[in-house]
Amino acid sequence: MNFIVKKLENQVVRLEVLSANDFEQLYAVAADPLIWEQHPTKTRYKREVFEQFFVGALESQTAFCIFDNQTNELIGSSRFYEYVETKSISIGYTFFARACWGKSYNYNAKKLMLDYAFQFVEAVIFHIGSQNLRSQKAIEKLGAQKFKEQAIYYKNETTENLNFFYRIDKTTWLKQTN
Repeated sequence: MNFIVKKLENQVVRLEVLSANDFEQLYAVAADPLIWEQHPTKTRYKREVFEQFFVGALESQTAFCIFDNQTNELIGSSRFYEYVETKSISIGYTFFARACWGKSYNYNAKKLMLDYAFQFVEAVIFHIGSQNLRSQKAIEKLGAQKFKEQAIYYKNETTENLNFFYRIDKTTWLKQTN
């Protein structure tokens, strides 16, 4: 099973596979230090740090640019990773422009990704930095449950970061979305 998908879309957002040509436009969104203030990599707004993040996203082949489907504006990014065939996949490395916070963009992007993932797996995992309260609250609103704490290394980074692991099972997701 090849998990790669090129595009996911609903009325609110459109997720398109990230390409090398997206760097400048995506960095323009990511260059805001406040996006990263609760993130373990607080300096990701710096070009050289974001370049490392971007390389990891491209290498994954499952990273997306997220567009506002009304304005066509690039507003963020997310990706699938750690696919274990028929069992689980992780969703993460998500960020949005601050203008999108507190609106339905994150929910709609994650709903598209969860609906797609649950065609192939029984569970979706989220790794969220221990100090990233915004992301923890957002994922809990989707029905994810915290099940573990662990220090992990992020792709192309050299320090461990304490993360909380959240999980949504397919049956739980289907019950709450149908």
